[in-house]
Amino acid sequence: MKSALYPQLALNGIKKNKKLYLPYILTCTGMVMMHYIVAFLAHGNTLDKLRGGEIMKSCLLLGLGVIGVFSLVFLFYTNSFLIRRRKKELGLYNILGMGKWNIARVLIWESFIISAISIICGLFFGILFSKFAELLMINIMQMQADFSLSISVNSVVYTVGLYAVIFLLILMNTLRQIKTSNPVELLHSENAGEKPPKANWVFAVAGAIIMALAYYIAVSIEGSVEALMWFFIAVVMVIIATYLLFISGSVALCKLLQKKKNYYYKTNHFVSVSTMLFRMKRNGAGLASICILCTMVLVMVSSTVCLYAGAEDSLRTRYQRNIIIDTAVNELSDLKSDGLEKQKQLAIAAAKEKGEEPKNILEYDMVSFLSAINGDKITFSNVADYNNAVCTFIIPLDDYNAIADKKVTLSENEAIIYTTKGLKYKENKMNLEGGVSLAVQGIAEELFKNKGETSNIAPGLYMIVPDFESVVSSVMQITDVKGDNFTTLHSIYGFDLACDDEVQIDIYNAFSDEINNHPIEISGIDNRTTDCSAMERTGFYELYGSLFFLGILLGFVFVFAAVLIIYYKQVSEGYEDQQRFDIMQKVGMNKKEIKKSINSQVLTVFFLPLFVSAVHLGFAFPLIYKMLFLFSITDLSFLIWITIACFAVFALFYIAVYKITSKAYYSIVSGTKD
Repeated sequence: MKSALYPQLALNGIKKNKKLYLPYILTCTGMVMMHYIVAFLAHGNTLDKLRGGEIMKSCLLLGLGVIGVFSLVFLFYTNSFLIRRRKKELGLYNILGMGKWNIARVLIWESFIISAISIICGLFFGILFSKFAELLMINIMQMQADFSLSISVNSVVYTVGLYAVIFLLILMNTLRQIKTSNPVELLHSENAGEKPPKANWVFAVAGAIIMALAYYIAVSIEGSVEALMWFFIAVVMVIIATYLLFISGSVALCKLLQKKKNYYYKTNHFVSVSTMLFRMKRNGAGLASICILCTMVLVMVSSTVCLYAGAEDSLRTRYQRNIIIDTAVNELSDLKSDGLEKQKQLAIAAAKEKGEEPKNILEYDMVSFLSAINGDKITFSNVADYNNAVCTFIIPLDDYNAIADKKVTLSENEAIIYTTKGLKYKENKMNLEGGVSLAVQGIAEELFKNKGETSNIAPGLYMIVPDFESVVSSVMQITDVKGDNFTTLHSIYGFDLACDDEVQIDIYNAFSDEINNHPIEISGIDNRTTDCSAMERTGFYELYGSLFFLGILLGFVFVFAAVLIIYYKQVSEGYEDQQRFDIMQKVGMNKKEIKKSINSQVLTVFFLPLFVSAVHLGFAFPLIYKMLFLFSITDLSFLIWITIACFAVFALFYIAVYKITSKAYYSIVSGTKD
């Protein structure tokens, strides 16, 4: 047999099956393109020139690993559709005299052609769009960029090497299947599994129990730290349960529909339900994959969009004023020192030098410590055990009333409180280690937060007390085994400015220079931290922008994968159903009735993944909201509207895919041309 025959047969096989191969090649090209773009951004020099570029690089390297692993699993999965369709043709080659080695050579050439086209086209479009992705990334991070185009040789080599290995593994798996099959099995491969499977109630019940447990975890966890710890466990449980329920539950659903005579014994429903029942095991796995991908896209996109859109609110939550000076002191008497007053005057003078008048003054004293809560007992700790840790703050009632413009009155040993990050304190008393007992008189209005709490993953407990000095004197007597205090005294002073970020940064720098040039002698001063929200804004957009950009990239990859699975599922089943519908037409079923039957079949299963993904998203919502607390996103209504908007956009896209898919399926089973 001439060697030129093998590449010719390979090309003819690809051309004859273009409805299957073209989407596969486009998908492989898209995967290669996305991988090169992410590798180009992660390993390029652009981020090295940006402040905080390491944050973005870390996120991109994580995304690069996800895309690589996902490409391996997903391309193996989609290739199974191709090889299933080709087995009949390859079996015919075998019967006509071609040995398995000859068939293997055809498949090797097919693999070489597909991989070459995919890698070359993927790299071409990756290089073409890499600059666009870079500009988008830098724009999201609110940075400045240049417009020079470059090619990362290392990224090219890495991408080519990875996908060459993936295509080689796929080829080896295909050759293994051909080697272990006989010609008769190959010819009848499309009819494999035609016996209606029995509903596996053990798997169905197991899936229902696992899903119920995952949902319970999602809605029952109250703390943000717990939510972060249990999130990935819940995700794995939901994935396992979804596959079990779709594979076993779909069979039960079809059998249930068969028992409903008013529904089943109609032309459009009879054919579609009967057809689905004969291949529900494979159908269920495909539907479960679509559902998981849809859920991943919705969770990832909605949370990252919320993070990025809420960056300003998060920044304001973290930094309650444009300029904040946090001075730590050793003794209560130091809170009234002349040095602290002088420090305030220097800050005001720095603002006035730039023509700005400080406004919305924030000024209060507090004591902070790490604690653990057990019932109404609050014990001190200097070890960050985040399973039980609580950032605790005690604030004078006079300071609270002055800031809140309130006239709250409390008696000695009474307090009002508020908590953050989902912490619930339901006791009516608080017994602090050291003998201090406070009666809880209500919930305070949440007007200010401390950076030590908002930048920490642990929740916060704020206590406002009238006898601040008495309470603090008692708690400061408690020390660890080394004799060090658990507590820290703070004097907080801050204000807002009606100027742009550059002027605010200038004022911050001027104040810092004054402090350095004129040291203020404060007896017992421990530390001084000055924060400028304008300076921190860059860091916020670097982190949130990185996550948002990664969410866009991975969302695009997962959507692309879901679309291809949907397409292959319908097209491959269309070829399988073609003969059945041909028989139906011969016995009197017209094209209109065929179309109704197709719509019934597609609608029955096509929107099930979307519906289930919406349910998954609904139960995951409380968990997502609690985790966003860690990023200082606390606006519940904002997150709800973002999530609804993301789902609505995705649903419209999903419906558009349904329209295209149903047309492709109909054109195959009815024998009409596209």
